[in-house]
Amino acid sequence: MSTMGERIKSLLDKKGISQKTLAEIAGCTEAAVSHYIKGDRVPRSSVLTKIAIALDTTSDYLIEGIPTDVKDELGYAKKLIARNVTQMSNAEKKEIINILMGGDDD
Repeated sequence: MSTMGERIKSLLDKKGISQKTLAEIAGCTEAAVSHYIKGDRVPRSSVLTKIAIALDTTSDYLIEGIPTDVKDELGYAKKLIARNVTQMSNAEKKEIINILMGGDDD
């Protein structure tokens, strides 16, 4: 799984935005953006929100890697289930199966 810095860098490259431009938009220094990408620092929530908006994504995606589209969400959900299946109770597993089969999750 990638880090927040790797996700920021990837989105900068994808959007063709420089670190300097992102810093201007987010209201921080270019050095701060560099530190976020390296993983030396974590942006304050107000800066993180501005970074997410500038990169056309969500804070959740930047922090946790939670996807922003349905196709990616399915892959993320599969990974979460696979990673946690051994710690899940039978009732929790049945609940997930019920949700997948379109049943009521109550």
